[in-house]
Amino acid sequence: MSLPATEVAGVVAVLNCGSSSIKFALFDADAGAEAMPRRPWWGGKVDGIGSPQARLRTQDGLDRALNLAEGEPYHDALGVIRESMRARLGEVHVLAVAHRVVHGGAHHAAPLRVDAAALAELRGYIPLAPLHQPFALEAMEVLLRQRPELPQVACFDTAFHSTLPHVEQMLPLPYSAWERGLRRYGFHGLSYEYQSLVLPERHGELARGRCVVAHLGSGASLCALQGGRSVATTMGFSALDGLMMGTRCGSLDPGALLYLMEIEGLDVHAVGQMLYHQSGLLGVSGRSADPRELLTHEADDPRCAAALALFVRRIVREIGALVAVLGGLDLLVFTAGIGEHQAEVRRRIVAGLGFLGAAVDSDANAQHAAVISSPASALRIAVEPTNEEWVAARQALQVLG
Repeated sequence: MSLPATEVAGVVAVLNCGSSSIKFALFDADAGAEAMPRRPWWGGKVDGIGSPQARLRTQDGLDRALNLAEGEPYHDALGVIRESMRARLGEVHVLAVAHRVVHGGAHHAAPLRVDAAALAELRGYIPLAPLHQPFALEAMEVLLRQRPELPQVACFDTAFHSTLPHVEQMLPLPYSAWERGLRRYGFHGLSYEYQSLVLPERHGELARGRCVVAHLGSGASLCALQGGRSVATTMGFSALDGLMMGTRCGSLDPGALLYLMEIEGLDVHAVGQMLYHQSGLLGVSGRSADPRELLTHEADDPRCAAALALFVRRIVREIGALVAVLGGLDLLVFTAGIGEHQAEVRRRIVAGLGFLGAAVDSDANAQHAAVISSPASALRIAVEPTNEEWVAARQALQVLG
């Protein structure tokens, strides 16, 4: 069933492509980029791509199993989304398609209109973000072939971190590595850009001071903001750096990689599989990448307890490093799946920041309130849902002018 065409005249479609899921959303574009509503006009998600559990879920209540083609499940999932959008759009015009693209390299500090040349360039960054980059590019390629007249815009997670000081971008490698593009890029930029826009609305001047945002999901990172700009972040050259994650290792002694390759004989592919898919919460616990499941088993499974303890410790340790860079902390913000919904994980992190005078209000934390710090806390602690798709839609309209 189509939504009433009179409800909106034009929309921006957003695709957020991961290795096994695609989030999609349509945003009302009638009022322009600056006044675009933050809630999607319509949207949903296909998850379980590549498995028998693939499903399509939409915000209007549709939930159905999908039988995706075995050889090309991702291509098939894109087709399902395209047909679902057609069924909802009616006479509504799609002005552009915005894509979340994890890596924009050293040359893209702003969204980019997609054409064949841009697509070819972005393929060069696949090794730096193998869980996301190839899938966003596949969606672009399909649309370029099927709808060449439809504007597409690549919106980069790295772009927000173009404000990092030079000293934060440098890697302690021979300078020729810098000249070849090896540097700290930072990721989750669409999420952090949203926070830079919404936090001043919620917290006033406090949000323009010394702020750390914790984007904690299956991928996880921290960003130090000052004046709403990125000044330091935990992810670096690739999305493997920094915090321990669901299946990714985070920061790791490079000597351990040399050992795995030279002594244990693992090749590059095997090491990549280990670092991206077999490490983090899943690797340490041996049970799950989901903190909710680990919390239910930690009392009787030492490995689950160890995984949670290491996850929290790494976050506390890295927050401490960012506080040192900022010279103090005024506002700590939790966002993304774990950050928004896992009260016990938040409680443990804040408990580790007692040296800063941080303290949570137990009731507010349990209710996932917008502010969870206690009156006695020396800094404000907030929970703010992220909205990467809205940022991408807004950027696409800005590119179109």
